[in-house]
Amino acid sequence: MGSGAGAKSGRGTTRHQSARTSIPLHFEGGQNRAVKRYPLLRGKGKNKSVKPVAFTVKLEALSVFDAHATVTVASLIEKNIVDETAMKRGVKIVASGDIKTALQVALPVSRVAKEKIEHAGGSVVVI
Repeated sequence: MGSGAGAKSGRGTTRHQSARTSIPLHFEGGQNRAVKRYPLLRGKGKNKSVKPVAFTVKLEALSVFDAHATVTVASLIEKNIVDETAMKRGVKIVASGDIKTALQVALPVSRVAKEKIEHAGGSVVVI
């Protein structure tokens, strides 16, 4: 027949497909399978569209650092602001709250966060 499930396995529910030990996991009762509905998720590059989203860290969370400290991903993990998956996902500083200490930030920052860091006497190192 071509389905690979047996001669009458795809026909009806009483004696044919129910006569098998189990129905395959991908079988959805005759409607189009999920794998066929989303063609971009098939094949080798199926995970290319699923990109890790960077952690967002509020500017006010950087108040735990001493003055003139360098803020990196490793230092954020050390202070328990982000977890260890941030090494792969990345970190971005956003301008939520205020900062009073001058810090040297070696991370991607938003435009307003950069202005606030420089207004406090700190600097942003472009990566």
